[in-house]
Amino acid sequence: MSQKLKTITALEAWQICQQDPRALLIDVRSSMEFLFVGHPQGALHIPWIDEPDWVINKNFVMEIRKLALGGLKESSTDDVPIILICRSGNRSDEAGKLLVESGIRNVYHIDEGFEGKLDENHHRSTVGGWRYHDLPWEQC
Repeated sequence: MSQKLKTITALEAWQICQQDPRALLIDVRSSMEFLFVGHPQGALHIPWIDEPDWVINKNFVMEIRKLALGGLKESSTDDVPIILICRSGNRSDEAGKLLVESGIRNVYHIDEGFEGKLDENHHRSTVGGWRYHDLPWEQC
């Protein structure tokens, strides 16, 4: 059976994290974004693309597998939920598709991201996103 990346909202992601203590909320943004823009409380950080070279992290799938450890099973649909978040949903979509193609089944991406899409004034956090919904977050 072919698996697909599941698209969810920030509120749905928060609900999954509250209901399933195994859930891994993974922020795939750059280190600078994670530290200085802020991130969901409790999010783990594995960049999809990061400075200084801005290339796709060739170890991304392996790093996710290490985080999940025994939560990824060969013949089970009861895999640990892996929820990916980025700024606005683009990088988490790309990263999530690679995870699914690599055989990881229970993968979600937050389509509105941490800051949401741009509004008519080219501002973020005004029309959607983790911060817009006032979900718990922190920054350095």
